[in-house]
Amino acid sequence: MTDRRISVLDLLKNWVVSFFGNLAGSLFFMAIITGYGGIFEENPIYKQAAITLVIAKAQTPHWHQIFLRGIAANWLVCLAVFLSIQARDVASKIIAIWFPTFTFVALAFDHVVANMFIIPQGIWAGAPFGTGYYIWKSMIPTLLGNIVGGGLFVGVAYWYLYLTGEMVSVTFDPSSLPAAMEAGGPMRRTQTEKDRDTSHQNGGTIHGLDPEEQQGQRQLPQSGTQMMSSIGRELSDDSPYAKTHAERVKQGREESLEEKV
Repeated sequence: MTDRRISVLDLLKNWVVSFFGNLAGSLFFMAIITGYGGIFEENPIYKQAAITLVIAKAQTPHWHQIFLRGIAANWLVCLAVFLSIQARDVASKIIAIWFPTFTFVALAFDHVVANMFIIPQGIWAGAPFGTGYYIWKSMIPTLLGNIVGGGLFVGVAYWYLYLTGEMVSVTFDPSSLPAAMEAGGPMRRTQTEKDRDTSHQNGGTIHGLDPEEQQGQRQLPQSGTQMMSSIGRELSDDSPYAKTHAERVKQGREESLEEKV
C-alpha cells in the first residue's frame, strides 16, 4: 500500500477475510478437536493448566500491557516472514522462521490469531470470564498491537529503507537461471511451450534455432523451454500487480470506454 500497488480498501479486504477465516478455523479446531474430543476430561491437570494460562494472558495484565505485547509479537512474526523471503532453500526458510517465532512464544507475547485458539479453549475449560471480556480485554488490544508491530515496524520501516527516495522499476528477466532462483517459487512452462513441445536440447541450445534467437525468446539456459517462476509471473509487465492502484483503475476505465465504443 505504501508503494501504491494496492489501495486501502484492498488492504482492509485482506485483513477482514484473514481475520475471520483464522477465527473460524481456530474455533472449529478448539471446539471439535479439543472440546468435544474430550482432551480435558482425561486429566484435570490439563483443564487447570488451560485456565491458568488464559488468566495469565487475558485477565492479569492491563489493557496497555497486552497492546505492547501485541506489538512485539507481530513484529517478530512479520520479521520471520521477511527473513524467510530472503532465504532460498527450504531448510534456510525454516531456520529463518524458527528463531523469531520461538522468541515471541517463549516471551509470552500476544498474537491475535494464536489467542483465537488459546483463550477460547480456556473459556471452554471454565475460565472466570466470558466472550465479551475476551474481546475487549484481549482481542482488541492484541489486534491493534499486531497492526502496529507488523505494519509500522516491519512493513513501513523496510519500505522506507529500501523503496523510498527514487522510483524503482521492478523487472524480472527469466533468461537467467540465477535470476529465476533468486525470485524463488516453482517455475512453470508457458502454454505456448506446452503446445509446441517439439524442441530438442543439446548443451543448452535448441536444434533449429539460432542462439541469439533463443536468447531473444527469453529461455532459461539448459532448459530449452520458456519458463517463469510464479513470483516472476506476478512481477512481469502483464501482471496487474506491476502497476500502481491508480494505473490499474485508469486502465480499467480506458478498457471500459473502448468496449462501449
